[in-house]
Amino acid sequence: MDNQKRLKPFGMSDKIGYAFGDMGCNFSFQLVTSYMYLFYTQCIGLSAKHWAWIIVVSKVWDAINDIIIGNMVDRTQIGKKSKFMPWISIGSVILVAFSIMLFTPVGSFSEIGKILWCLLSYCLWSVAYTMINVPYGSLHSVITDDPKQRTTLSTFRSIGAALPAVLVMILPKIVYENNVLSANRLFIVSIVFSVAAYIVFFAMRKMVTERVVRENKVEKVSYISTIKSFFTNRAMVGITIATVAVVVFYNSSMSVNNLVFQFYFNDAGKSTLAMIASYIPLVAFMPFASSIVAKIGKKKLLTASGLVSAIAGVVMLFLPITPDMKGIIIYVCGLMIVNIGCCVFQIIVWAIVADCIENSYRKKGIREEGSLYALYSFFRKLAQGIGSALVALALSSVGYIESATVQTAEASKNIKNLYIILLVVGLSIMVVSMKFIYNIGFNEERNFNEE
Repeated sequence: MDNQKRLKPFGMSDKIGYAFGDMGCNFSFQLVTSYMYLFYTQCIGLSAKHWAWIIVVSKVWDAINDIIIGNMVDRTQIGKKSKFMPWISIGSVILVAFSIMLFTPVGSFSEIGKILWCLLSYCLWSVAYTMINVPYGSLHSVITDDPKQRTTLSTFRSIGAALPAVLVMILPKIVYENNVLSANRLFIVSIVFSVAAYIVFFAMRKMVTERVVRENKVEKVSYISTIKSFFTNRAMVGITIATVAVVVFYNSSMSVNNLVFQFYFNDAGKSTLAMIASYIPLVAFMPFASSIVAKIGKKKLLTASGLVSAIAGVVMLFLPITPDMKGIIIYVCGLMIVNIGCCVFQIIVWAIVADCIENSYRKKGIREEGSLYALYSFFRKLAQGIGSALVALALSSVGYIESATVQTAEASKNIKNLYIILLVVGLSIMVVSMKFIYNIGFNEERNFNEE
């Protein structure tokens, strides 16, 4: 009790420190998501078929190690003062090493050597990332037990995650040389981003204060029972299907947008415009998210915004998007509307998952938060692997040649259309799932919040 009184009150140091945590994660994650596929196919020389099975295998491992490490963090306290910080401390050092390893130019290796290097480095990177991300995601519960302060932490987490994404937007100006992706430049960027990630992780550990003491007692819950809870929870199934659709068709296709500018518009550097456009709806919506949700509810908001975005995507397929500056303007403006649905999803998805978990507890009276979240995360990670493989195979089917520095006019146009189609399919599945499967209504949402 005396120790609790000596702790400094919750304040700006905690907010900024917690934001630094997701900033550190995204210095690595954003770079991997945006450039790993391009690096290994354009610079290292892997084929799309090799990439497809490599990413599926590594993402299956990634999904499994999420559950393994989550269980280790829950059951093993390796530090005396904190349950979570020691894991983050160790993981941040390992993440630096494996992030750099992932973007090391190994173009001189044999084909089997390239495949093994890509597979091994990505699997090791995923372990390091999970070692940080899982305890970081749990950290907010011990910083404060005040619901309003926790909401503030979530908002600052979103801000922290967005800052590395903004930096990634300007990378095309740096990593492309004469419209060709440079392996050496990308390697240098990976070193800079990795060091920056370590610095902000270190700052987070110094700035955040843990105030809430948790009992070490672990309640044993049957995993079979948890799986049953997950699949009999209609709302959880609905948001999981929506998440899989967004991850497979939207998140995993972001690298295709770089190809659109590189080959269709013949100016990879201008892909920054599309990246900025994708974040404008996110920044614009963030300040009003809570008030809009309070008026119409999460389900209605996500369904309506997703439908508008899907329709906008269909319209884009018929617009005269020519490979010139006029076409770029039309393309970027169209993407701004298409991205609205996915931006809304990214902001409120974690609140929806929390509602689903709360719904399960109200029905069963058993606390299974960690296990239910781990299963949701499992499908999310699995979707990342499926999405990356699907995009690689889809690109091959429309005539894209990984090793070519110039694509045919027909293939370039197909790449542009493919990107838009992927977005429309993902948004459409999300809307259908949220409309007809997800079943937590507005009144139930308000009841969760009130209690």
